[in-house]
This record gives sequence, C-alpha cells and structure tokens, in this order.
Amino acid sequence: MTERSASHDLAGERTDYLAGSLPDDAPADPLALFDIWLSEAFARRDSHDDLPDPSAVVLATVDLDTDGTPRPRSRTVLLKGHDADGFVVYTNLDSAKARELRAAPRAALLLPWYPLQRQVRIEGTVEEASTAESDAYWARRPRGAQLGAWASHQSREIASREAMDARYAEAEDRFDGGPVPRPEFWGGLRLRPERLEFWQGRENRFHDRIRYSRTAGTADVAWQRHRLQP
Repeated sequence: MTERSASHDLAGERTDYLAGSLPDDAPADPLALFDIWLSEAFARRDSHDDLPDPSAVVLATVDLDTDGTPRPRSRTVLLKGHDADGFVVYTNLDSAKARELRAAPRAALLLPWYPLQRQVRIEGTVEEASTAESDAYWARRPRGAQLGAWASHQSREIASREAMDARYAEAEDRFDGGPVPRPEFWGGLRLRPERLEFWQGRENRFHDRIRYSRTAGTADVAWQRHRLQP
C-alpha cells in the first residue's frame, strides 16, 4: 500500500453515543415509531442548527451494468411524503436512479439523523406514484424548481455550466408569463417498505437496533419486530 500523509487521524476518531434507547415495547407498527422519530427530528431542526434538513434521505439502487453485473449506487434525495402505502421521492423519470429502478425495482433508504444519534433504514419495492400525486406535489414546487426540471436532462453529460444555464434560460423564455406544467418525464417514486430498522446510538458502541419485517401471506399489513445485536 502506498503511504501518504493523512490530514486527520480517522482511526483515532471517537464519538460518545449517549442519546437514549429503544424500549422492548416499541410500537408494533413501525410507521408509528417513524412518525415519532420524524417529529423529533424536525423539533431538533427548529431548536438547533445542527440538523438543517431532516427530510434528507440516502437512496440506494442497483445499476445492472451492460454486462449484467449489479453495481450499487447511492445519492441523497428529499423525502416528500410517507403514509401507509410507503415513502415517496420525486425525480426526473429518465434519470439514472429512475432507469435503475425500472430495471431492478427494489431500493433502500437511509435517514441519517446524526445529532440525535439515530438512523432509520428502509428497504422495499419501488413503483411510480400516481399521476394525481405527482401533479399535486408539482403544483407546490417553487417556479424556479419547476423550470429547472424542464431544463435538466438529469444524469446526462453536458459540456459546461454555461450550457446548463442556457437551457434554464430557454425554459424561462418558453413559459414566460404562464404556468409551468409538469413534464411527463417527471414524477414520484414510491418505496413500499418490507423492512425497517431503527438504530439508536448507545455508549460503548453497544447500540440499540430494532428491525420490523413485513409478514408474508397476510391480507392486512402486519409486522414482526425483533431486537438486533449491535
């Protein structure tokens, strides 16, 4: 291995995790626990400056390369909805992540709430959100973000920043004086959860982990809850 000087002693880094615990009688429904934790994350955002965006979520997909080799990929997006049917993000439906999910419609989400010493992992299948859902959210987006969606061929190569800005200016001219309609290539992706894991940091790296798994073969959604070792 080639030696090089390190700018920081990563091996020596230590953080004390002392924030709390996950009780054995955690809610039977993981979505109830998620709502509690999400509310606490936004409360932290409102009272401190160390958790600026509780809705930021890491989306992991699998890219089936031209030779069929599965290559994991991840990026940070924004969670824009959740209910009993799943968790929703919005994107260009011709972006790399959307193409990957059409080819392999399974994904994982990670919500990293570091100041609370918590994280939530969510895994499941992915489908496109309804047209009505996508229209409703599009109507709430700022006009600038709407124009940006029209201007970007997301994930595609482009020659320069100047060329990108020119595309945005073209979109401004195109819709000058009128509403910006939702393009057909833009919409929501819904992850229907099959597994959720709640992680709470504890001292001595002896963390709390509770995993919920969807029970197969039942008419109604049911969950099995298990505590995992750290």
